[in-house]
Amino acid sequence: MKVVFVNGNPENAAVWDLLCDELRGIDAVRLSLPGFGAPVPEGFGCAVADYRDWLIGRLEAIGEPVHLVGHDVGGSTVVSVAMKRPESLLSWVSDSLGVFHPDYVWHDLAQQWQTPGVGEESVAGLMGGSLEERAARMTARGIPEAVARRMAPAQGPEMGRAILAFYRSAAQPVMAELGRDLADAARRPGLAIIGTDDRFVGSEEMRRESAARAGAEPAVLRDIGHWWMVQDPARSARALTSFWAGRGQADSRGRAGSG
Repeated sequence: MKVVFVNGNPENAAVWDLLCDELRGIDAVRLSLPGFGAPVPEGFGCAVADYRDWLIGRLEAIGEPVHLVGHDVGGSTVVSVAMKRPESLLSWVSDSLGVFHPDYVWHDLAQQWQTPGVGEESVAGLMGGSLEERAARMTARGIPEAVARRMAPAQGPEMGRAILAFYRSAAQPVMAELGRDLADAARRPGLAIIGTDDRFVGSEEMRRESAARAGAEPAVLRDIGHWWMVQDPARSARALTSFWAGRGQADSRGRAGSG
């Protein structure tokens, strides 16, 4: 079973290491988005639609439908792919459905990044410093030290530019307007990861409402925040394998030929 994982901000694919250690019997493909662990191609704009189209291209290169899992920027990109190109997927998983809710307001850091001048100053502070200082900032946000040290080399000016471009392209009402098509994502089985302590992607109610519109079942992870895959990788793995073994696996067999 091929599973493609897509990370978010300010990360690289190392964010999935602990979770993938818990998963058995899968062919894991970990993709880092341009600017978020992978080089930014010449002419790539790092906007919402750019990431969607980039991921569609990578899935087409794989050449077969996959189970797709996304977190943060990767999570919203996964939903965009599920809405636009469901034939590339067997199922999808996202923790970022709340950002498509019509009442969603971007979190404080995102609003800084969306503000000219303020955003540049913010990312300079977040992306600067030594590798040890970058890792320490991630550890302070709840990332295990070993994983934070693997993420730190991906951070720097290029990621800072990607952050600014993405979040400015995603300023509301952009995401809410994209959310009008959430029902299109229901053409493939979906799972909404809902960490009850996650303060970045909308309220639990918003995430549940968006999940319902997208035809996704909720997986509620109590007392877990934004980085669910490292905060409790064993419980996170159980949520994924239960989904794949149940509705995700059964429905994907029945829908693999539909468009």
